Amino acid sequence: MSDHRPGVEAADEADEAVDTDHKAPQDSGPGPAASSRSASAAGPTDRTVAASRSAKPRTRRVLRRTLIALPVALGVLVAGAYTATALLDIPSPPTLVHLLTTEPSRQGDLFDTRTIPASATPAPLPVHDEPLPATVPWKGERAPVEQFLTTTHTNAFLVLRNGRLTHEWYRNGVGPTTRLSSWSAAKSVVSLLAGQAIEQGRLREDDRLVDLLPQLKTGGAYDTITVRDLLDMTSGVDVPENYNEYYPLTGTARMYLTRDLPAFARDHRDLQFPPGSQGAYRSIDTELLGQVLAKAQGRPLADLLADNIWAPMGAQDSATWNLDHDNGHEKAYCCINATPRDYAKLGQLVLNNGRAQDKQIIPPAWIQRIATPAPHKVDGWGYSAQWWHPPGGNGKDYSALGVYGQYIYVDPVSKTVVVKLSDHGDQQDEQETFDALRAIAQSS
Repeated sequence: MSDHRPGVEAADEADEAVDTDHKAPQDSGPGPAASSRSASAAGPTDRTVAASRSAKPRTRRVLRRTLIALPVALGVLVAGAYTATALLDIPSPPTLVHLLTTEPSRQGDLFDTRTIPASATPAPLPVHDEPLPATVPWKGERAPVEQFLTTTHTNAFLVLRNGRLTHEWYRNGVGPTTRLSSWSAAKSVVSLLAGQAIEQGRLREDDRLVDLLPQLKTGGAYDTITVRDLLDMTSGVDVPENYNEYYPLTGTARMYLTRDLPAFARDHRDLQFPPGSQGAYRSIDTELLGQVLAKAQGRPLADLLADNIWAPMGAQDSATWNLDHDNGHEKAYCCINATPRDYAKLGQLVLNNGRAQDKQIIPPAWIQRIATPAPHKVDGWGYSAQWWHPPGGNGKDYSALGVYGQYIYVDPVSKTVVVKLSDHGDQQDEQETFDALRAIAQSS
């Protein structure tokens, strides 16, 4: 932008004229006596007034320049912000501001989505009220259940026993038809879609990622990543799990904002360790798995979910899946937005060995796969095909788990499903929450 500002220069010239008008007249009288009288007449007071008059135009010039410069500077900053977000291919500055002020459970409203329609034959959950235990274990003590829910910023809490809805709780402003974000609990849903594709012969766990997505070939160790590595979080792809909204341009936070997920995958092919050698939780693994599924099936993930799970299980409400851009790619690693009861139906589908409404929707072999911990632990916990096996308990339970406190907990021993959808801290109190969920499941 040019620094030549004619309006400012014209204002400066006018101010100089004002300065000249206010200068004291020169004494033209003869001899020293006249000069002495002139100096005496002017005195200190007159000099102060003259200086004050001269200072006022200079102050006005500074104010004028400031008032003109501030909007220009703000304009440059705003233009720079829009240019930067466009170059980085991330949402516009207003959307980024909204992300900082919107609860995580409702951030799905800020991004493009693909709709997953409600089932044409919805199957409402049968209701049979049963009391919860008076207290649950919480950080070495016992706490009332409602205190546990409010302390962990719960939005919705549902308990199913033997397929019946025995308890349902919502905070103010949330109800049965409120869509709430799954965050990484969506990973477990992608697993169910993968199990279906494997059963249909469209995909194998031994398939190499780059054979399915050849644009990702590197000629190095990256090319040995298999579908199994992606399922069990053993790929080694070096995209750290950063959720800090104040550092949005690195790791998973950057992937969350990108408007081009395939390009993000191409740009992040470095490895932290050799594929298959160890486990490390990485959302990029699920994103790659989702891209593989969409390619193998020839359809978007939301459409696969709608036709292959949502409709046959009898989902009561429509859901959405966030995209990287309008009509783009699903964020496979997160961001299904659904109602609490339909999340509960997903848990019940898994508990029922993949059956719902007298149909086998998920292959029983795949339910066995996710119920059996894989050889490598992930961040110290059991893990298998995008489902968590937290330490403790009866050794048979497992769960979908999302950042900020999203749980679809399944306990086959007590035939219990617990759904907890929250706005709690980043990966906060997860072990303690599982201890409380287990106490509720075992209280029957």
